[in-house]
Amino acid sequence: MKTRPRLTGRRRRTRGIVSVEFALLLPILLGIALPLYDIARNIQAQMILINVSREGANLSSRAAATFPMQTIMSSLAATTPPLSMSANGMIYITQIIGSQGCDAKGNGCTGTVVAQWKWTGGSDGGAASKIWNCGTAGTAWATDGSGGCNNLGGKTPAQPVNLLKGSLSDGQIAYAVEAFYVQPPLIGAISLGGGVTTPALSPDLYAMSVF
Repeated sequence: MKTRPRLTGRRRRTRGIVSVEFALLLPILLGIALPLYDIARNIQAQMILINVSREGANLSSRAAATFPMQTIMSSLAATTPPLSMSANGMIYITQIIGSQGCDAKGNGCTGTVVAQWKWTGGSDGGAASKIWNCGTAGTAWATDGSGGCNNLGGKTPAQPVNLLKGSLSDGQIAYAVEAFYVQPPLIGAISLGGGVTTPALSPDLYAMSVF
């Protein structure tokens, strides 16, 4: 029966050196890998939000008269895994109509807000619509769970928005869908000493599409 040869002193020393080198290099490797993983996560999340906003704007323009807006937004949120929109995301849908400042031919109008809906299944984390905020000039979010903004449609004066200014015709309707998501990075800014820090990824992601 053959016995396994014992390690020589040189081989033991070599193994020890390799272990020390690996221990020294591991923090550097992790310092490179984790930011790259964070960037990949953010790119993936941003692409998902872009798809949600695009599909949402398209779906709203075609199905607003058929399905409640909450149903549309919930359907959009169901397509977002691995993101958890219910825990960290929010969706707004804003209906805009061209009605102010139109030229003699009814073109070049400034849009006004006809309606705005806020997804009741999300957690906005303080994220408010960047187009127009319910709660302005007597408007308020409905308390019936519909996620709609009360006292808005037909309001005088109409609530103007800068979005699509000069691009709508009189009576033309557009739907703007905004998608928010909060994704804290795995690692924040790293201090390199001497007051120098690495940049940190923003946890607040956003996408908006109009149809």
